[in-house]
Amino acid sequence: MSDQLTAVPDEISAVNLVDPNTYFEHDMHEFWRRLRTEHPLYWHRPVDDKPGFWVVTRYPDVMALYRDDQRLTSERGNVLVTLLAGGDTASGQMLAVTDGQRHKDLRNVMLRAFSPRALSKVAELVRSNTRELVSQAVRRGEADFAAEVAALIPLSTIANLLGVPERDHSYLHGLSKSALSSDEADQTPEDAWLARNEILLYFNDLVNERRNDPQDDVLTVLTKSSINGEPLSDHDIVFNCYSLILGGDETSRLTMIDAVYTLSRDPGEWRRLKEGSVSLESATEEVLRWATPAMSFGRRALTDIPVAGGVIAEGDVVTLWNGSANLDETAFDRPDVLDLGRSPNKHVTFGYGPHFCLGAFLARVEVKEMLDALRTFTTDFEVTGTPRRIHSNIMTGMSYLPVRFAADEAGLASGGQ
Repeated sequence: MSDQLTAVPDEISAVNLVDPNTYFEHDMHEFWRRLRTEHPLYWHRPVDDKPGFWVVTRYPDVMALYRDDQRLTSERGNVLVTLLAGGDTASGQMLAVTDGQRHKDLRNVMLRAFSPRALSKVAELVRSNTRELVSQAVRRGEADFAAEVAALIPLSTIANLLGVPERDHSYLHGLSKSALSSDEADQTPEDAWLARNEILLYFNDLVNERRNDPQDDVLTVLTKSSINGEPLSDHDIVFNCYSLILGGDETSRLTMIDAVYTLSRDPGEWRRLKEGSVSLESATEEVLRWATPAMSFGRRALTDIPVAGGVIAEGDVVTLWNGSANLDETAFDRPDVLDLGRSPNKHVTFGYGPHFCLGAFLARVEVKEMLDALRTFTTDFEVTGTPRRIHSNIMTGMSYLPVRFAADEAGLASGGQ
């Protein structure tokens, strides 16, 4: 592999992408720009007894590798924590870490569970819930937008869809926040493991309840589903509920928080949104590109793969950096500028190819409704304190965002009608 490597300056090789504090302490934009232009296929050194891995940062390379499910596999992990540990215990059962025909069959089952009828009903609930939460925050005048608005929308959405009782929503939210990230720097890998395990145990109990007492929810649909005449096992269902809870919460929540923070610093784009000179659809896509809460996903090579003038060897771990691809100057005009009217906007925030995010529709609905409620109920807003960023090598975003709102009295009076 050494013959592939051009000279890498110390300021690049010193950056440890495995350490969550790297993203907490540094603005990574210049680092990603240099990798895209100087080292588009970059070998990250082994760290703390963990193996080294390839880092792919350019938009066309990331897109091509996402599409390639013949030479790359997700079954040995799809995020840094599992890839570097050598595998994922949910392999072959959880959609995100399953490939081949089993992946296609399982995805079809999940798509049937997320039928248009179920999703249309949930979309109506998202709208009413979001407008209620945002209008309440505006009427109070001040709020921690992260905890009092953004945290309550996506988790409630996916939990209601699955059939999680409302009394358990806050419990699952706390576990979800600890499973992939942390509000504190001193959370240990064991703490995150325990949180993930608690989610699995919770859904194991709920699956047993649904088998004995069916309800009108996705969890019940899954207990009645089969592949080639073989019913889904409890493990199949539990692992996929786990994946839906984590994926359905983090992406939307962190994007909403980032959108409010960024718009508070960009009055021109806020005016465009408020006045309706950009569509909610294009604004939604742009804030998703801008935030890119899931920084990367990964694969393992099943054979040698030429990429960006080098070769990823069979057996190597390769990581695909969405956050860099969404800032690629060759794919986006002025990518470092927020443009709520950006079109086209083919970002990779939800991945691409066979493993394209199953929850993309819901995430778009949630972010769109939050932007609509924001422009309806407030004339302006400002961040009143120092935001607090999360600690993670998977997700990026904020867990605390104090905001002061100026009310749009006409919007509040009409309820946004």
